[in-house]
Amino acid sequence: MKTYLRLVRLPNLMMIAFTMYAMRFLIVRPQLLLYGMDLQFSEAHFALLVVSVLFITAAGYVINDYFDAPVDMINRPSRVMLSRLIPRRMAIVVHLTLSIIGVAAGIYLSFAIRLSFLSMIFLLVPGILWFYSTTYKRQFLLGNLIVAFLTALVPLMVILFEVPLLIREYGREMVRNQIDFHTLTAWVGGYALFAFLFTLIREIVKDMEDFEGDRAYGRNTLPVVLGLKTTRYVVLALTGVAVVFIAAVLVLYLTDLMTLLYTVLLVMAPLAFAVFRLLRASTAEQYHQVSSWLKGIMLAGVGYSFLAWYIMTYTIH
Repeated sequence: MKTYLRLVRLPNLMMIAFTMYAMRFLIVRPQLLLYGMDLQFSEAHFALLVVSVLFITAAGYVINDYFDAPVDMINRPSRVMLSRLIPRRMAIVVHLTLSIIGVAAGIYLSFAIRLSFLSMIFLLVPGILWFYSTTYKRQFLLGNLIVAFLTALVPLMVILFEVPLLIREYGREMVRNQIDFHTLTAWVGGYALFAFLFTLIREIVKDMEDFEGDRAYGRNTLPVVLGLKTTRYVVLALTGVAVVFIAAVLVLYLTDLMTLLYTVLLVMAPLAFAVFRLLRASTAEQYHQVSSWLKGIMLAGVGYSFLAWYIMTYTIH
């Protein structure tokens, strides 16, 4: 069982679940309470949404490892489980089982709440993950952008399912009181953009870590095409974009001292350290350490939702 949990990246799945519940209860609900509204998406349905997302994501990890096994024997031989610990045929069975459950749950949910058009998400994403594993990740930058987009979709899923139900319930009251969900969308959209930028940066760093294996198998990743030195400059440029985005949010919107201290101590300082380590990195293990720091920064970004909840609940009247 432990081997299969490693195969589906249990810590990553826990991070996804945490992100979705944090968006629901720490960002969306406090915003609604400020307008005298409350969540309309039931707890059972939301749990089913989380399960669907987790199963589809887990299936994506499995199929990615299935097609990556030969390259991973060069990049990270000690961490390769397929063939050595899990038969490749069994990996396909696990992938199909997880995909079917995830897609079925998502489609059922979409029709149960009378938002059938959202079922397309659950039909498209597994296909995207399959083609990512077989084709897209071997192409210049495309694979990185796809992973970044799908990561950004995780917080957005919360409002994609919640907002239509809110409009259905409170539509007339919203028109009468001139209420909209622009602020709510901006909060969750900000998290989505944060997730997109840092996932893109981290995926490129992971490609730097996997440089030797990717080059041996003729993959057109950013480091293979541009070289490690130029790719490092690309990462620095993207990091600069992320810093500008964070600084703009602090200056224009989140101007309180608690947010400033949190951001400086738990996001900006670790990011500066990660950049420092990146500039000095020259081995796969060192790039892996940078990737781990970036993952921690992403966790800190989601963790800010606790502080946001406190600010919205106790300091905004």
